[in-house]
Amino acid sequence: MSRRLAIFPLSGAILFPRMHLPLHIFEPRYRAMVQDVMARDQRIGMIQPSGAPALGSEPQPLFQIGCMGRVSEIEALDDGRFNIILSGESRFRIVGELDVSTPFRQVDAELYTAEEDDPGILAPSERAAIEGEAERFAGQLGYSVDWSAVASLDDETLVNGIGQIAPFDAAGKQAMLEADTLSNRSELAIQLMQFMRRDDGRNTTLQ
Repeated sequence: MSRRLAIFPLSGAILFPRMHLPLHIFEPRYRAMVQDVMARDQRIGMIQPSGAPALGSEPQPLFQIGCMGRVSEIEALDDGRFNIILSGESRFRIVGELDVSTPFRQVDAELYTAEEDDPGILAPSERAAIEGEAERFAGQLGYSVDWSAVASLDDETLVNGIGQIAPFDAAGKQAMLEADTLSNRSELAIQLMQFMRRDDGRNTTLQ
C-alpha cells in the first residue's frame, strides 16, 4: 500500500515501528510540516540523508527506507517551535518524490505490511549476547544504565532502543533499520558496538 507522506530527513535519527522518538522542531520549513500534518493525518516519515547536500537546487539524496510515525504528543512553544513525540507505525520504501509547493519534502511511500514489520524474537543465547555486549559498550563509554530495567525489556524494544540511542553512524543505523529480522538486527548492533569499543567510542562505519 502506498501513500503520500511528509518526510523529515535527519541524519543519525531513526525510528522503528512500536518505538518512540522525541523531536524538537525549530526550522521554519519543519514547523510548517508539523502544522500541515496535524491538520491532515498526523503522520511524518523519518528518513536519513544518504549523502552530502546536493549542489544548487537539487534535493539532498535520501536512503530509500525510513519509518512512518504518528505525532502522539505535541507541545507548541510561544515562539512557533514544537516539541513532538513520534510513535513508530510502519517502515516504508520511497516510490518517488512528489512535486509539491510546500517548503518540506513529500514522497509517495510504500508501507511495509504488518507481517514484514514483525521481526520475530531472539533466541535466549542471542538475548544474552546483546545484553552482554551492551553492558561492555556502556561501561567503556561511561554510560550510566539501569540494567535491571534493561533486563525487563522485550527483545524488540531492547534491540531497537540500542539502534536509536547508541552513537552509531548513519550507515550503521540505516543497516539496523533495514534488517528484516530481530536476529539480524541484533547481530548488527553487536558488531557496531564492538567496532566502536575497539576504536575507543569513535563513530565507526560498518562495511
